[in-house]
Amino acid sequence: MSSGGDVNRQQQSVPPISAPHIPVLLNEVVTALAPQAGEVMVDGTFGAGGYSRALLQAADCAVIAIDRDPDTKAHADKLAPAFGDRFSYLAGCFGDMQDLLTAPVDGVTLDLGVSSMQLDEAARGFSFMRDGPLDMRMSQDGLSAADLLNEGAAELLSDIIAVYGEERRARAIAKAIIARREDKPMARTGDLVDAVCSVLGAPRYGKAHPATRTFQALRIYLNDELGELMRGLQAAEQVLKPGGRLAVVTFHSLEDRMVKQFLAPRTGRVGRPSRHLPDVEMARPSFADAAKRNVKAGAAEVDTNPRARSARLRVALRTDAPAFAANADLLPKRAPQQFSKREVM
Repeated sequence: MSSGGDVNRQQQSVPPISAPHIPVLLNEVVTALAPQAGEVMVDGTFGAGGYSRALLQAADCAVIAIDRDPDTKAHADKLAPAFGDRFSYLAGCFGDMQDLLTAPVDGVTLDLGVSSMQLDEAARGFSFMRDGPLDMRMSQDGLSAADLLNEGAAELLSDIIAVYGEERRARAIAKAIIARREDKPMARTGDLVDAVCSVLGAPRYGKAHPATRTFQALRIYLNDELGELMRGLQAAEQVLKPGGRLAVVTFHSLEDRMVKQFLAPRTGRVGRPSRHLPDVEMARPSFADAAKRNVKAGAAEVDTNPRARSARLRVALRTDAPAFAANADLLPKRAPQQFSKREVM
């Protein structure tokens, strides 16, 4: 059984990872997980391997890396020789970690959203800054952005953009997409940018790009990112040993809100009855707060890595109490249903 370590210990010095794949809040995540010799850590969003490498260098621990993007296997193959059997890689979704793992673990970290290497590769279609095919699939299979935009009903597209992008002009943007696809199929990221800008106007210096929210919304929907987060948090609760550490880095309000709502009842911060009501037996907290507030990147890190500006880190320590029952209450109330290509047509 792990002692859990002291998450407030002085930050360990971790060698920097070269650009362009710079892990956000790297030192803070390593400090929060506080790896010890003989412990097992799970890097649920391996990417280019920045967190995994840092954890393996910080202590004589083992790291199990998980990622659903097939392109990450090449990075794992490069990392493996340096650490031998202390490092292993599993292809899959972190929401399935309870099925993927064979034993309880001492730490779990999740770095949510799209990675810089996915954004940088035009052929993946994640970025409005690079012209490429409308893809946006992290696992590189299933429904693509082009499929959805060319076959999805206006109401579905509007709901996706409104709920997952929190875009006020979602209905108008959906109408613009429908109008453009009637002329010719939506095929390139530039086609989507043009449709959005026809409603919101051209990009302005110093302001967020008009297509930011729409691209975010489509990516979240296509990859079921919030459903994956819900399953991942519940799985982490199941696989962590007592004293185990959970560290989650989010990049937008939908993600951070879900993590906060997941931890609130499990740390005893909400769900207590009124003092005016009869006493009832409450479930024991399955997590303890490691910090009352989320952790943000400092000015120096933001200057080096602008992606860190919106990052938030939440940390919790697993107790010995039973895990809470799984439920879907964490998802947005108006979350559109997931559709297959056949159902969208």
